Amino acid sequence: MSEEPEKLAEGTLISHLLELRDRIIRALVAIIIALLPCAYYTNDIFGFVAQPLLAKLPKGATLIATSVVSPFMTPFKLSLFLAVFIAMPFVLYQIWAFVAPGLYRHEKRFAIPLVASSVLLFYIGVAFAYFFVFPAMFSFFANTTPPGVAMMTDISSYLDFVMTMFFAFGIAFEVPIAVVLLVITGMVSLEKLRNSRGYVLIGIFVIAAFLTPPDAVSQCIMAVPMYLLYEGGLIMARVLGKMRRDQADQEEAEA
Repeated sequence: MSEEPEKLAEGTLISHLLELRDRIIRALVAIIIALLPCAYYTNDIFGFVAQPLLAKLPKGATLIATSVVSPFMTPFKLSLFLAVFIAMPFVLYQIWAFVAPGLYRHEKRFAIPLVASSVLLFYIGVAFAYFFVFPAMFSFFANTTPPGVAMMTDISSYLDFVMTMFFAFGIAFEVPIAVVLLVITGMVSLEKLRNSRGYVLIGIFVIAAFLTPPDAVSQCIMAVPMYLLYEGGLIMARVLGKMRRDQADQEEAEA
């Protein structure tokens, strides 16, 4: 006996706008709640983020503030970024709760693990940048400082730099998700991605050269994990493709 076609939730434009408003308010409240403890420990948080550079500076060198408001605004800006970072799973849940009623059951089944894994991979990319990339990068910069030049970085410039690097490595670690989406949506076949490994490797090194400072160490630290994640994306795409084929065969047999 065949099942009835799945029906999607419907609503008026006003109901959708009200739902969107409620979801946005909830997301903002979550960010504000996460911001409260972050703002209280704002200087400690900035000290933690600045530690990779401080550990590599010459003896007696420190970070500096060249603006009157930088000692307050720069740590507070970091606290705001951290609050968004912490609240992101809840924010994404609100987005998911808003769009989920318009998706079919099989679309939800594949979307949930993709969204969850994309958030996890972004967090891993940020942690990788902090614990592995920054120590090697700042050590290289400190050791190549010309004689007679004091390495005294402005805290605002430092924050802008590390936030760019966090974002770059977080996005770079989304490579498996991009591969899976390309295969699942049928934009590119899995076989074609396998045969294009050489071009992908060259492209990854080019992207790493643009996203990282101009030194070979930073470029390789980003490029190598990106390529390994590309290979992991191929494995994930093959597994998900097999699951979709098995599900289609099962539904056809039940029909």
